[in-house]
Amino acid sequence: MDITIILKIVVVAITVAIVNQLLQKAGKEEYTLIITIAGLVIALMMFLPALLELKDELFSMMSF
Repeated sequence: MDITIILKIVVVAITVAIVNQLLQKAGKEEYTLIITIAGLVIALMMFLPALLELKDELFSMMSF
């Protein structure tokens, strides 16, 4: 797995945490769950190609 994927996911997590804190300070707690779920979906979408590549590599190693 490439280190850039991990760094991108970290950037998304930090951004989501900052936005959640700003929304809580502004009294908009109802939006924090939506932002958290959106951040999770974005991170999973970035991780999915690496996961599919790992699956393909494992299947090629296991086939005889």
